[in-house]
Amino acid sequence: MAEQILSQEEIDALLSAMDSGEIDVAEEKQEVAVDVQPYDLTAQNIMQRGRFDALEEVYDKFVNLFQGSLSSLFQRTISVKAISQETVKFGEFIKAFSNPTGFVIFGMEPLIGSALLAFEPNLVFSLIDCMFGGDGKPLEKIREFTKIEQRMLQRMAMAVLKDLETAWDAAYRVRLALRKIETKPEFIYLVNPSDQLVIVVFAISTEGFSGNIHLCLPYLMLEPIKEQLSSSYLREKDRASSFGDEIRKLLGRTEVNIVAELGKTVYSVEDILNFEVDDILRLNTGPQNNVTVNIERISKYRGMPGVVKGSKAVQITEIIDHDRGKG
Repeated sequence: MAEQILSQEEIDALLSAMDSGEIDVAEEKQEVAVDVQPYDLTAQNIMQRGRFDALEEVYDKFVNLFQGSLSSLFQRTISVKAISQETVKFGEFIKAFSNPTGFVIFGMEPLIGSALLAFEPNLVFSLIDCMFGGDGKPLEKIREFTKIEQRMLQRMAMAVLKDLETAWDAAYRVRLALRKIETKPEFIYLVNPSDQLVIVVFAISTEGFSGNIHLCLPYLMLEPIKEQLSSSYLREKDRASSFGDEIRKLLGRTEVNIVAELGKTVYSVEDILNFEVDDILRLNTGPQNNVTVNIERISKYRGMPGVVKGSKAVQITEIIDHDRGKG
């Protein structure tokens, strides 16, 4: 250790060199190249979030309901299938549609925001033609919707929303309400162009025509209930339902003691010690009074005593509500 300690002469020489500038005591700065990537705190990365597995059940139920509604409305066999599901940005989605397109904006209370149905124009014209007795032959050239055609589009939209609301009961109870019918993509605004949408495409087809309906659900609308739409929540819900059935079955086979209390009386210990054979005990009730029925020593019913097929019985006349009068 002694050889590592500077002597006084060495210390003086070092200080002198520092004062004269021969030794630069400042650390040499080195520039380090850093790859900086911008990060948007409002950006949504769906891949890092849970999937909405419960919506699969909603889509399946909607397909069955809507297929029946369309077939009944047009009196012909119409096929409805869910053909794709993806997540895209709103700006990219809306650019894919031309003018006119049958846009239906609707609310899903109590969820915040708006969702969208997009009817492809060929499908709209074909369905309207079927409503007026035609065979649904597609138009050779797409044109603007007339006022009457817009009214018919609204009628179709109400049928879709009715079945979709019923289908949503399988996952989360919502109330769907039509807000606006629009035909121009540039007039549609749900969320910011960079925000994500969950897009489900349903194919509608018959022998004479076919087309698609796009269901668009903003991720911001679904995020507050994402836990209820997750696979883990579904498993817990199914498990709870299964256990509930088992508990009900188990309780149904459980035996309990039921005692019909004919009456009461009070005696002293001395009187009881003096009881003899053939003594009569007087009760506080008679044959005309109600009988209290106790289940496991808890009074639950009142009834009238009687005889049924030679056996003593009690006819229930009243259910005792133990909560009445509390508060």
